[in-house]
Amino acid sequence: MSDIKKDHSIGEGTGAVAGAVAGAAVGSMAGPVGTVVGAIAGGALGAKGGGAVAEAINPTEYNNHFEKNYTSAPYYVGGSEWRDYKPAYQYGYDTYGQYRGQRFEDVENTLERNWNEVKADSRLAWSEAKGAVRDGWHHIERAMPGDADGDGR
Repeated sequence: MSDIKKDHSIGEGTGAVAGAVAGAAVGSMAGPVGTVVGAIAGGALGAKGGGAVAEAINPTEYNNHFEKNYTSAPYYVGGSEWRDYKPAYQYGYDTYGQYRGQRFEDVENTLERNWNEVKADSRLAWSEAKGAVRDGWHHIERAMPGDADGDGR
């Protein structure tokens, strides 16, 4: 499988997972059946959004960019490691496609609610991870046509 095809498949897969988590969270308000329906619908939408993001931003290059630069970011917490920040950048990547067309600030509360479910081994609380998630989100936004924020930040 070519690297481009593989990265595109990864983008769809990570988008599907992020969409399923968010869909399940929203669907849970309607009870157990809502959780299942929300997870399925969110997964389908997330896969579609993740594929579009992977076409514009190679996920491997995205990851390498942030791994190389995270310690110089203004939100970096001294003593933190890449394993702490990688899930935050991944979360930005995974959720951008799902919420494409919306401003980060408009979905921030939803992202915060789901952070503990997706943060894996990261030791960062949302207040520490938010900057990396936002940075990842805006990195993609600048590469995609139709920047929602208009200023590319």
